[in-house]
Amino acid sequence: MTNLHLKPQIHDLTKYEPIRNDWKINEISQLFHMPLNDLLFKAHTIHRENFNPNEVQTSTLMSIKTGACPEDCAYCPQSGHYNTGLSKEQLVALDEVVKAAKTAKDTGATRFCMGAAWKSPSGKDFPVVLEMVKAVKDLELETCVTLGKLSKEQTQALKDVGLDYYNHNLDTSREYYQQIITTRTFDDRLDTLEMVRDAGINVCSGGILGMGETEKDRLSLLQSLANLPEHPQSVPINQLIAVKGTPLENAKAITSFEFIRMIAVARIMMPKSYVRLSAGRENMSDEMQAMCFFAGANSIFYGDKLLTTDNPETDKDIQLFSALGITPEGGKKIPEQTAKLAPTKKLFKNAAL
Repeated sequence: MTNLHLKPQIHDLTKYEPIRNDWKINEISQLFHMPLNDLLFKAHTIHRENFNPNEVQTSTLMSIKTGACPEDCAYCPQSGHYNTGLSKEQLVALDEVVKAAKTAKDTGATRFCMGAAWKSPSGKDFPVVLEMVKAVKDLELETCVTLGKLSKEQTQALKDVGLDYYNHNLDTSREYYQQIITTRTFDDRLDTLEMVRDAGINVCSGGILGMGETEKDRLSLLQSLANLPEHPQSVPINQLIAVKGTPLENAKAITSFEFIRMIAVARIMMPKSYVRLSAGRENMSDEMQAMCFFAGANSIFYGDKLLTTDNPETDKDIQLFSALGITPEGGKKIPEQTAKLAPTKKLFKNAAL
């Protein structure tokens, strides 16, 4: 008699997946809708083939110029188009960045990311940013900046001072993009990513989930990222933080399982990329984060603040890592009493996504 309840074919789930840049939406949808246990098994198997599953890369993010951004990104409290109660601040001083970077290193971070609320860097401020990158590199930290749209000359200058990563998110699908941002195009984003990639700087690019987009939009976002000529070396997956005063303040959050599935599919499609849990971790349970790590997430923003929004307390992350048996990438130990090292909240009052 035929058994109608056949077990899944494990050899299909562990099948080697080559690096691809030709993903079709129907293929991505099939992955996304696999039984959750099968999807997690496949993603975790691929994760183990490429990374230590019990290591997570830790980054700290600091806002070096806050507020009054001319862009109209519907999710962003820093946009000058919305009244979110965020005060405008000028580019911070170099010594403040160095102080914050030292604290980040002392508390276990291996990468220091700097974000400026610009559409593109100004000629006046850009040389200062180059000095910041050099100063952080001198501390033996990896460096990342997000400054908006770049020119070829600016991109090469960042490469010349040793920048490791440039963050420029696609945010959402090409089809939904104009519902979120009208002050630049999707192709503008791709052009900047191309210049960064051609200059030999690692690309950090991902998106935000829960902005009113459809499931197809989310899958299309992953398609756009995975079908770039080279996969981004870092792929931040953000869960929208609905900020009062922005057009998305009442956006409906996606479910935990939808988010976890997106992490797993990103890992399968981009097997050698770091997949980062970014904004929204403050609202994720320990159990949800643990499932994300199992599904292939292996990078986090570490510290009490992102650019202008909250992030889990440093000590809370230490407790979670300890419970899961996770260590920072590279074997760097996170101090157990980080709160005594420096007033992290004060230092990172400007820091958020």
